[in-house]
Amino acid sequence: MNLTLRVWRQKSPEDKGRMVTYRVEDVSPDMSFLEMLDVLNERLILEGDDPVAFDHDCREGICGMCGMVINGVAHGEQVATTTCQLHMRHFEDNAVITIEPWRAAPFPVVKDLVVDRSAFDRIIQAGGFVSVPAGSAPDAHSLPVKKVDADAAFDAATCIGCGACVAACPNGSASLFTAAKITHLSLLPQGQPERDSRARAMVEQMDAEGFGGCTNTGECTAVCPKGIPLDTIAQMNRDYLKASK
Repeated sequence: MNLTLRVWRQKSPEDKGRMVTYRVEDVSPDMSFLEMLDVLNERLILEGDDPVAFDHDCREGICGMCGMVINGVAHGEQVATTTCQLHMRHFEDNAVITIEPWRAAPFPVVKDLVVDRSAFDRIIQAGGFVSVPAGSAPDAHSLPVKKVDADAAFDAATCIGCGACVAACPNGSASLFTAAKITHLSLLPQGQPERDSRARAMVEQMDAEGFGGCTNTGECTAVCPKGIPLDTIAQMNRDYLKASK
């Protein structure tokens, strides 16, 4: 495959940034999107140019590090797929592909396609934990959990914190991420002691970071690679309203 890439290049947070066009040839359809960028970077390095900076780690769709807007869609147009698991066979030969970083005020660009997502870390630090007394692990099944609650908690816990929900939301809201972290703990017995304080602290930290409010547009769930359902936000709002009273 031969491709034309329009890539956002930005040297530093202070740099204005611009779109730069590159031609990449002989791309295997079996390559992942990141492997295709590796090919581009190898060529740029050999030519003495600065390689395109982008986040990546596991490349298995579980760490949440990779994240970029591909042709206007966070992680690309494949449903429930991270950028690292997106393969080039989903693109046409001679396609023009536009690649940009996450766009949100709380996610400032560090360089090229790399953004600072430490705002997510501070939301987690505000309340994403449970009280666990010291000692040995409890016996299995000593805390019964309804299957419907266990399933819902597991669905919420699959959030990998990639930030696609923020990038896709027209309001730049982190409600789906925050709701997933609140909900997967609030549905389990271990999360009950801090349930009220957790909801208040994490929602207030989300607002303090400058994320927008949720207006139920649903773009977040559409691009979420783990398919976090929209009703987790409703669960978060219930917990926050109850805690506020």
